[in-house]
Amino acid sequence: MERKIIKTADGSVTIHLPEWDEQYHSKHGAVQEAQHVFIKMGLHHFLKQNLKPQISILEIGFGTGLNAFITFLEVQKLPLQFKYTGVEAYPVTSEEIAALNYAENLSAEKENWALQKMHDSPWEKPLQISANFCLLKLQQKFDKINSKDEFDIIYFDAFGARVQPELWTEEIFKIMYAALKKEGILVTYSAKGSVRRALQSVGFIVERLPGPPGKREMLRATKN
Repeated sequence: MERKIIKTADGSVTIHLPEWDEQYHSKHGAVQEAQHVFIKMGLHHFLKQNLKPQISILEIGFGTGLNAFITFLEVQKLPLQFKYTGVEAYPVTSEEIAALNYAENLSAEKENWALQKMHDSPWEKPLQISANFCLLKLQQKFDKINSKDEFDIIYFDAFGARVQPELWTEEIFKIMYAALKKEGILVTYSAKGSVRRALQSVGFIVERLPGPPGKREMLRATKN
């Protein structure tokens, strides 16, 4: 499938799939969306509620590495250990990686080495990116995840239900529920009623929250 690098409203880039008319991130701002949905409503929310020395994060749709990179930048100042697992069935290419401008957009040029290291790291093998951030990339489809009570936070960043409805079903969310620890959370940019109902049907407590720029709402689901 053809993929094109495009610039979003906040100046950061994303990958556009013309055949689906779908992007890896919001056209209203790739960095803004990641910071709001996954960092503010996910990571920051969890850390306010939980004091624990090690945090495990699962990302559904590693893609360009944007969510992992922003998380890395956020946690370098924290006295905690982070284990970050990114799942991706179709990795981005080296040419696409070279076109990413996230470090510049985030005023983190000095840390761009970390994003490059994330993409250079081998699949299926954990790699210590920094003293407190370990990355494991898994090249597989989401329905093959078999983790149990392993993660504190899930960044659910799959392509939208309009183009890949099979990724937003009860079957997938059962896998996510099983993978989370008790009181773990799942955050996603989606606010579709069908997604909310599917999450609730497998046991999640679901909140509607204000969405990122260009989107009215998003969802956060908690395993009780």
